[in-house]
Amino acid sequence: MSLYRTELRRLGKRRFARWMTLLGLLVLGVVLVGIFLTNHKIGPAEQAEAQRQAQQQYQEQVRWAQQERTACEQAKASGQAQDGRYPPDCEMISPPPPESVEARWFLPSTFDFRASFGDTITAFTAILALVGFVVGASYVGAEWSSGGMMNLLLWRPQRLRVLLTKLAALLSGLLAVTLPAAVLWTAGFWLIGTLRGTTAKTTSGVWQSFALTGLRGLALIAVATTIGFALASLGRHTAMALGGAIGLVVVGQFGLGIVLSMAGTPFVEAWLLPTYGLAWMDQKVTLENWQSCNTISYGGECKPDTLELTWQHSAILLTVGLVLALGAALVTMRRRDIA
Repeated sequence: MSLYRTELRRLGKRRFARWMTLLGLLVLGVVLVGIFLTNHKIGPAEQAEAQRQAQQQYQEQVRWAQQERTACEQAKASGQAQDGRYPPDCEMISPPPPESVEARWFLPSTFDFRASFGDTITAFTAILALVGFVVGASYVGAEWSSGGMMNLLLWRPQRLRVLLTKLAALLSGLLAVTLPAAVLWTAGFWLIGTLRGTTAKTTSGVWQSFALTGLRGLALIAVATTIGFALASLGRHTAMALGGAIGLVVVGQFGLGIVLSMAGTPFVEAWLLPTYGLAWMDQKVTLENWQSCNTISYGGECKPDTLELTWQHSAILLTVGLVLALGAALVTMRRRDIA
């Protein structure tokens, strides 16, 4: 019997894996429904209503300016103390120009597929990466804690082959879930753009960009799943991976961020893992250090120092993490006694 097919069936029969996957898909569905309900198609009626609200707010600003100017003139005529409330010349209090209030500010939220779908790919990746990490950890962790791994090695004593076959089955199952979900995700947001927004200017180049972002997302999901699998195998228990992840988030991220902020370290975000995940998905993230102020004009404009993190930096970090976690799991599997 093929070990790979056996592991695929074993993965499919794990109730925790099925329920966790279903939970992740339900969360994706809730996101889709939420965005559908909170966006609207912009038509002539919405444009007219926005124009009416803009005109109404402009008239309110005009009335306020007139009232303040009258109050300023009365205060100056009576000789009352102004305490800096009014300018030296009441003529300076004037209503804003009509173009200062734009009708687009009052338009309801609408979904622009071309501008917004890329961000939804990042959300899709984050949700399935979490699902993959937890499922990967529980899949091999349960094998160790239940004694299933020891029984399997009596049948197939090739330790590394067994572990890598389990990983291959896990990634295959992940791919079988992710690809159809990605297709439905894309179709769902295209429908939202059609019914509750716009799909204009979605050219072949835009689709190519979305496809590349999706491939990077798939790679990130696979890396997160493999690291969860490797950590659980390394500790021979699911809690090893989950506890390590919680410790990394709570201590290594929040704690480190607080300490670095209190120390006045520039570009604190450069030390946090989510920044590199975002840089991987968006190709580039620009960090700003507002503690520095470089004046570039006589008006005193402040331009902060910047630091760019690219997908290449993220690729190095992901590769190092993957190699260290999986390499340690393989070495441990090879050297330690199975008991």
